Amino acid sequence: MLLTITTTHRPATDIGYLLGKNPSRSQSFTVAFGQVHVFYPVAREEECTVALLMDVDPIGLVRGRRGSSADAGLLSQYVNDRPYVASSFLSVAIAAVFGSGMKGYSKDRPELAEMAIPLTATIPAVPCRGGESFLRKLFEPLGYRVECRQLPLDKRFPEWGESSYFSVTISTNSRLKDLLTHLYVLLPVLDNDKHYWVGSDEIQKLLDRGAGWLEKHPEREPIVSRYLKRRGYLVREALARLVADEDAAPEETEETRGNEEQALEAPLSLNEQRIGAVMRVLKDFGAKRVLDLGCGEGRLLQSLLKEKTFHRIAGVDVSQRALEIAKTRLDIERMPETQRNRIVLFQGALTYRDKRFEGFDAACAIEVIEHLELSRLPALELVVFEFARPPMVVITTPNAEYNSVFSTLPAGRFRHSDHRFEWTRPEFAQWSRNVGDRFGYSVRFLGIGGEVSSLGPPTQMAVFSR
Repeated sequence: MLLTITTTHRPATDIGYLLGKNPSRSQSFTVAFGQVHVFYPVAREEECTVALLMDVDPIGLVRGRRGSSADAGLLSQYVNDRPYVASSFLSVAIAAVFGSGMKGYSKDRPELAEMAIPLTATIPAVPCRGGESFLRKLFEPLGYRVECRQLPLDKRFPEWGESSYFSVTISTNSRLKDLLTHLYVLLPVLDNDKHYWVGSDEIQKLLDRGAGWLEKHPEREPIVSRYLKRRGYLVREALARLVADEDAAPEETEETRGNEEQALEAPLSLNEQRIGAVMRVLKDFGAKRVLDLGCGEGRLLQSLLKEKTFHRIAGVDVSQRALEIAKTRLDIERMPETQRNRIVLFQGALTYRDKRFEGFDAACAIEVIEHLELSRLPALELVVFEFARPPMVVITTPNAEYNSVFSTLPAGRFRHSDHRFEWTRPEFAQWSRNVGDRFGYSVRFLGIGGEVSSLGPPTQMAVFSR
């Protein structure tokens, strides 16, 4: 298993200061799974290449390992691709051997550690479960030029076709610590596997290594999922924490963020009308256990708590800050115990299955779906309508046709800067009916707010029931 990193920044051999490895000699290190060797095949002022060569001991990997009796004696434990391809073994080696480089620490060249320099990393064999397209989707958004070549299963037998392995070269102008960090996170993601147990401590590792880039990466969800070996509860927590940390200004509250939409709709008292309309359909249905999906600051929760007919109330939001505001608004700490036992708030992502969503009579998503990318709606549909599957689902969303009524809203603009889309009534009706047909729900539509001629109401509501 080989990784080479080349720079042409002059003097190029100064990369040795960043890595803490002298270009004039080779070094070897013992790790749990074998030996790691570092050497410089090229060490000139105009160009320097450092090589990290891993010698994985497949026998040592198996010796003393606990496993099921079904695995005992299997040849695949000893004969596999692990010694030859980039995987989580390489990530561990990078952290162990190039630790100072990953941290961006250099006693002798501190200014160089923070400087963007030309860097090229080459890995001869990278397993990529997802093909070239996925490989490019991971690295190109981070500013890398990607060259890759799919490797044949066996050159002697071309009829066998291509393998799932690629020879990969990525080039960029960046800090060395950024390159090393990206490789550390993304190599196991490409491999879609890890050689060690993945527990909750891996979430913090991922968030630390992904700080400043992962939360903005267009493929952050598959990155998080693969990095955490698709362990649902870990993935949900990591994504929730990533999204909650996206706010540009930490001092900004959910209340100030929503001011633009509230100011636009305030003359219509739309928020109050929405809450009232949702409460009426919940009561008419006879719901006693209600889940507020994307509860925000807790306005619907506040109304639900006032009605004794609702015995069990839960609010979930991806933003921890929003939950704190809701907790304060509801004054949960000072509630009588009987009242406090009726409600629970928890952090979660609405696009990942969560057993805590199950067991409710009704689920509500009030002005929520428009904050999701359209590509993520199918995930929400599965989570709500197939996995949680409450007897009733209530969804409200802006009516885009009505936007022309708002004199302060420029043509073509959404009501809120965080909205990813706003639907017309036919668009919302088509989506809702498709969802109902797929998951066995009937659906009816209600308008919220006064209608204006042919534009309809400002808010549209779909009530799903089964």
